[in-house]
Amino acid sequence: MNSNHISSAFARARAEGRAALVTFVTGGDPTPADTAAVLDALVAGGADVIELGMPFTDPMADGPAIQRANLRALGAGTTTADILGIAKAFRARHPQVPLVLMGYANPMLRRGADWFANAAKDAGVDGIIAVDLPPEEDAELGPALRAAGLHFIRLATPTTDAARLPAVLDGASGFLYYVSVAGITGLQQAAQGSIEDAVARLKAATDLPVAVGFGVRTPEQAAAIGRVADGVVVGSAIVDIVAAHGAAAAPHVKDYMAGLAAALATAREKAA
Repeated sequence: MNSNHISSAFARARAEGRAALVTFVTGGDPTPADTAAVLDALVAGGADVIELGMPFTDPMADGPAIQRANLRALGAGTTTADILGIAKAFRARHPQVPLVLMGYANPMLRRGADWFANAAKDAGVDGIIAVDLPPEEDAELGPALRAAGLHFIRLATPTTDAARLPAVLDGASGFLYYVSVAGITGLQQAAQGSIEDAVARLKAATDLPVAVGFGVRTPEQAAAIGRVADGVVVGSAIVDIVAAHGAAAAPHVKDYMAGLAAALATAREKAA
């Protein structure tokens, strides 16, 4: 692999008796120049893994918060080259923090899968999540990423049944992202019981860490999921802070992250 930053982050969290804090922010929101401070705030607040969103004109899996963030980033002129530049600069500042590019297949494949995989590797990216690329249609990107030594992180959902799960896991690496609700980001919260059942089912099928996301906003929600999952993914709530504070968002992001990190640090002790 290009790096074992992702494996190391989950291993460190496991050794500390907690779930890893996985965070998402849209690259280029509110402008490409402002993204670095937000990313640094995520790290300072306790993020273990960072997903950097690649803005796209048709983010069909995303709810209103991330849709608006995509529009703000695109309105500020954010390009794929900008996202790769943000990633490269982040890697120079934070040599060990896992960075994943998350987005849609179109911007990743426009210049060819090999071009994108090599560009991401050169930028110091650890892995890729392509939201709208099912494994059955992945003849190009997955092989190119693996050839470049990058993790290809796959998504499982409440509708991923036992028959389909092997296809999702085939070629997956880094971690498995469990999307806990069938729907778009940021609006709903899955029932805790359904999350616990799903995590148990997924962990029986793979040795990859299982991170759970979609709808996590409060420290209490993060702690509840962190008692059973290997990672907790928080996205829309962070994007909302950026929307509210714009170029001045960084300290607010850091404070919010610190609350989540503190909740995860003690969640399993309290459960015991």
